[in-house]
Parts: sequence; structure tokens; C-alpha cells
Amino acid sequence: QMQLVQSGGGLVQAGESLRLSCAASGGLFYRYDMAWFRQPPGKEREFVAAIIWMGGSTSYADSVSGRFTISRDNAKNMGYLQMNDLKPEDTAVYYCAAGSSGTTRDESMYDTWGQGTQVTVSS
Repeated sequence: QMQLVQSGGGLVQAGESLRLSCAASGGLFYRYDMAWFRQPPGKEREFVAAIIWMGGSTSYADSVSGRFTISRDNAKNMGYLQMNDLKPEDTAVYYCAAGSSGTTRDESMYDTWGQGTQVTVSS
């Protein structure tokens, strides 16, 4: 059973950058599509970005397009979310997830999840 362990996150000021990492173990990470979701305080979890297993196709939420970049290194069993020009509205718990349905934004299609990491952006 594959597991995902997240790292990165923390407290930053608006306009700064952060990189989240997602380390996979116990499974064939390169076979899975990967996504990042986030859950802002008091709100539902929402899609942020996704990348297919081979890394050639990506999808982004409109709210992060042009500021966030999703990537992966299958040789290292790692996934990443580079977040630039962060805004207070990006404050949320961020989750990485793995699945086999392309770059779907439907969280029910992802069956393996990381533990979540807090990102807080101050104004």
C-alpha cells in the first residue's frame, strides 16, 4: 500500500514563496497521477493542481494558475507544489493525493492521501 508523506509549508508573508513536497513509499508512484488539494479554514476541500503519471499534462485551479506549479520526479518518488506570490486567501491545509484518473478535479477519484500540511499567509 503506497503512502504519501508531506513536508514543507509554514507561515509566510504575502508575496513570498513556498514549496511543498510529497514523498511516496511502498508503491509504484510513477504509475499514479498526482494532485494537490487544499482546505481553507471553515471551508470545503478544493482542487489546486494535478499532474499525470508521466508528468506531461497538468491542470490548475483558476485561483492559482500562473502562481503555482505542480511537478514530479518519478526517479525520486517525489511530487512538488511550488507556490509563488502567495496571498492570504491561499491559507489552508494542503494535501497531496494519488490516483489513476488523469488530472481529474474530483477528490473522490484519488485513493491515497498525504497527512496534510498547514500553509499560512499573512498580509
